[in-house]
Amino acid sequence: MSNAAIGTRSRFIHKFGAMHTRTVGLYLYDDVEVLDFAGPFEVFSTASRVALRRQPEAPAPFRVVTVARHAGPVRARAGLPVLPEATLAEHPPLDVLIVPGGDERAERGRPDLVRWLRAQAAQVEVLASVCAGAFLLAGAGLLDGRRVTTHWEDVAELAAAFPALQVADTGRWIDDGDILTSAGISAGIDMSLHLVARLADAKLAMATARQMNYHWQDSPGEPPP
Repeated sequence: MSNAAIGTRSRFIHKFGAMHTRTVGLYLYDDVEVLDFAGPFEVFSTASRVALRRQPEAPAPFRVVTVARHAGPVRARAGLPVLPEATLAEHPPLDVLIVPGGDERAERGRPDLVRWLRAQAAQVEVLASVCAGAFLLAGAGLLDGRRVTTHWEDVAELAAAFPALQVADTGRWIDDGDILTSAGISAGIDMSLHLVARLADAKLAMATARQMNYHWQDSPGEPPP
């Protein structure tokens, strides 16, 4: 490698963190909330585009993969057809797994999904949910004893259904180390930008939010009135 290329890589590491492409998985299913998955998809894909624009010789910080139970399209909330690229049985190794919300009731308790979520939880660096996706993680026994949040409309139901959880209506997201949960819909964008800052670099997260013309609430904030 040339001295110039070494210098470029060193500057990238200094600005944006360790040289490593993390694969971010998004679990999709029928009636998934569109912005719950599209928001995080946009954040991580934009973060990589911004990083590569600045340092084209460096690897992208993130790769996003959509995963569903079976091959073929899913129909998101309001009827939007989406074609996931991988299945529970066949997908690349994940570093981050995000489970979006929506009308997820049909997904609750599915044995294959529960097994997969538990297996991924043992392997990924970060497991996260957006909105009512917390019900799927909780149903797999992955949130017991954790401080978590969800959409403000669902906080009471989540607490009643899973008394082992420390459910809080605390604003945009809760970072509990290897487990992150966010409030409803657009809060997944804020949580994802927080993950960009945490896993890559705060400057990259801010540049990503600016590229998206998004007013990033870069602290968890307060619950809605």
